[in-house]
Amino acid sequence: MQMSGITIGIPREIMPGEKRVAAVPETVGKMTAAGAKVLVQAGAGAGAYIDDEQYIESGAEIVGDIKEVYSRANVILKVKETQLLADTGEHEAELLPDNGVLIGFMHPANSVNHAGLKILARKNITSYTLDGIPRISRAQKMDALTAMSTVAGYKSVIFAAGHLGRFIPMMPTSFGVIKPAQFLVIGTGVAGLQAIATAKRLGAKVKTFDIRPEANEQARSLGAENIDFQVPPELAVGEGGYALRLPDEWYEREKEALLPHLEESDAVILTALIPGEVAPIIVDELMIGRMKKGSCIVDIAVDQGGNCSVTRCGEDYSFNGITVSGIMNIPATLPVDATNMFAHSAYNFLSYIIEDGELKTDSADEIVASTLVTSNGKIVHKGTLLAMGNNR
Repeated sequence: MQMSGITIGIPREIMPGEKRVAAVPETVGKMTAAGAKVLVQAGAGAGAYIDDEQYIESGAEIVGDIKEVYSRANVILKVKETQLLADTGEHEAELLPDNGVLIGFMHPANSVNHAGLKILARKNITSYTLDGIPRISRAQKMDALTAMSTVAGYKSVIFAAGHLGRFIPMMPTSFGVIKPAQFLVIGTGVAGLQAIATAKRLGAKVKTFDIRPEANEQARSLGAENIDFQVPPELAVGEGGYALRLPDEWYEREKEALLPHLEESDAVILTALIPGEVAPIIVDELMIGRMKKGSCIVDIAVDQGGNCSVTRCGEDYSFNGITVSGIMNIPATLPVDATNMFAHSAYNFLSYIIEDGELKTDSADEIVASTLVTSNGKIVHKGTLLAMGNNR
């Protein structure tokens, strides 16, 4: 069978606030049916309301200690990047056996994760990041980033609504009609489009900004008003329709174009990402100084560094009367649906990279090349090497 001889470990996520888990009973059943042995840490599914008994019924073995999960498995499926264990101070990356395999959202370009990556390289761990899945037809079933972006876009608007001190829809009252709130969505990929749709459902007026013509067309189809800004296509759009990193002078032009719209916005949703790289800064301190008191910014891009220069990772705070939300890991706030989508994406990816018990590491394969982070004792992920400022 395809996964014969492989032991897959599903640890309980230790990132604060993380409620998702990397496998659901259905995907555990598929893995065991393919010949794998599956170890699930006790309580791993509790945040997503999955009991240990459900995993046992699907063929998994429940293991009490996280260290035992890591030591016995040769493939670890995780949701988030490896972290420091609160009780011992050990790094999860140190718990993986030498020459093992790690799959999950690693956000490798983010500098906060570089120390963990160096440990993985030193231990000769082959690691893959699911936020690197290319947007191609044969990879759709394993595209965990798109699935989680749907959640993040939806919840970002819900968070913004909670921060605002005013109604979102137009509201007729005995004192007159209250105008609808103005939302500005920057970046209209999957997360941005879901943010537009959610804001429109709540009754907001929505303006959008993106450097890609197709993304702008999709935003218009949802009833949003595009901010006109023309970038040469060869600078703006890369493979799979993703945005490219622009030359610095173009980001300065972006800021100039955005400023008047920022001034009139009640809520700004930031979603602009460059695949595998640190997110570009699009809103800076001077721009925020021109925003209305009581307005808010929700920076979805925070897991990859953020689009706002004053975003604080994991915090909501007031910056001169403007609420800036840097809540990380937004999909964890919708754990039932987010877990189900992630688990199926992770299983489909695992099925793709394992053939008859052997692991694919051939960089000639587009999916492998986009997701491989560490291999043969080295960090090989291009965006990460760029962020580190070297080519090791």
